Amino acid sequence: MPIYEYRCPSCGFQKEHLQKMSDQPLSSCPSCGSTGYAKLLSAAGFQLKGSGWYATDFKGGGSSTAAPSPSTATPSAPACAGGGCACH
Repeated sequence: MPIYEYRCPSCGFQKEHLQKMSDQPLSSCPSCGSTGYAKLLSAAGFQLKGSGWYATDFKGGGSSTAAPSPSTATPSAPACAGGGCACH
């Protein structure tokens, strides 16, 4: 269920509410009882990054990028070489 953020213009009370998408928006402020309690627009709680799950996570789905051939690939150092990680 999504979390919606509401604010009352009368008293400034602001709170997050867990609601179903099919529920009616709240209209009464729980703090002062005003009927101006309104849903706010806020940023999403997740980000989509990378090449996408759809390209790599289904069985039988081909990858859109070709893997480099062994002759052109450059060898890479281990992840923690040079103290770049927190394990040392």
